[in-house]
Amino acid sequence: MKSFFVKNKIFLIFFLVILVSFLFSKTAVYSDTPTPTPTATPNTDALQQQIIELESKISDLQGQEKTLSSQIAVMDSQIKLTEYRIEATQEQITSLTLDIDTATKKVSGLEQSLNGLVNVLANRIVATYEVGTVQPFQILLTSGNASDFFKRLNYLKIAQAHDKQLIYDTEQAKVDYANQKTIFEEEKKKVVALEAQLQAYTDQLNQEKSAKQDLLSQTQGSEANYQSLLAQAKAQLAGFSRFVTGQGGASILSGQTSCDSWGCYYNQRDSQWGNMLINNQDGYSMAGYGCLITSIAMIASHMGHTDILPSDIAQSGDSNFAVGTAMLKYSISVKGVNISRSGTSPLDSSLQGGPVIVGIYAYGGTHFVVLKSGSGGNYVMNDPYISGGHDISFTDHYSLNSIFEIDRVSM
Repeated sequence: MKSFFVKNKIFLIFFLVILVSFLFSKTAVYSDTPTPTPTATPNTDALQQQIIELESKISDLQGQEKTLSSQIAVMDSQIKLTEYRIEATQEQITSLTLDIDTATKKVSGLEQSLNGLVNVLANRIVATYEVGTVQPFQILLTSGNASDFFKRLNYLKIAQAHDKQLIYDTEQAKVDYANQKTIFEEEKKKVVALEAQLQAYTDQLNQEKSAKQDLLSQTQGSEANYQSLLAQAKAQLAGFSRFVTGQGGASILSGQTSCDSWGCYYNQRDSQWGNMLINNQDGYSMAGYGCLITSIAMIASHMGHTDILPSDIAQSGDSNFAVGTAMLKYSISVKGVNISRSGTSPLDSSLQGGPVIVGIYAYGGTHFVVLKSGSGGNYVMNDPYISGGHDISFTDHYSLNSIFEIDRVSM
């Protein structure tokens, strides 16, 4: 009998190990505990309403005639909008941080509870098994009377029912623990994403404030100066439009980018960015107006900045464009790199120092291309408009007399 009990006890311990492993390995698919989401506060709701109102106001202002005062009003509203977005994001982070703290405490408490239940369950299984090996006849012999006998049998039934409940409680504790762990990890990911968004908004705010100061500096606060600069920018952009129209339009191309030991060739009409709006200005797409931007990106790649794409320059911020238009200024900053254009001449001696960007009159408009090398009238160019315009002859497409500007790019 003793040998039988010892063997069965060994089996019981083995069964217990399997049971505990099962409890810890099961997924929490049975739980219907909902994942809590941050509760919107009255302040958050108010911020969202202010954001909606400001977005509408900015849209209305942008539809008005361009004046220095209207442009400043747009900038002020955009700055305030970004500040509201920063505040709303900070509130979301605070709310999620509190949720994470709560989840952390719950996880810790549930882990302790689960460990305690497993230990109790282990002891109860052993105790129940040992009691269960006692035959009713043996209980009868050790009982003082019939009442004692039935009490002991009833206690045994109660203990068994309690053990079943203990098993259920242990499983439920395990499910709750897994749930809280999942909530904890998801909330952490949300905070990381919001912190990245907060940094982006902060950078945007700094750029917007810088753009406003730059506009005031460009115009010296004068409406006349603003209108003069605006007219110049519109004139040059109109020249780009006439050139593209004269060439047959700004159709989108694919597979234009190619890189070699010199750098990269980019085409303004490439599908990667051809439909992108320059400086978010309606009607000014890269395909139609991006020759200068694309030429600068090619020179940047030649100088080792292959991470600066035409799309990066096109979306680099209002401070890089003349009086809030789609026309690039001579000095810009992209991805922390300061890029400047300065006039140079004559052409042949300029090319000895490396590639240059030249402006040309052609097809009733204006256009910019990169001259890579050459002399005496024979020049190799990268044309950002022509399909496959990589390493082609300048004079096969344009006249030398059409050149009106030669620019050296420095970084």
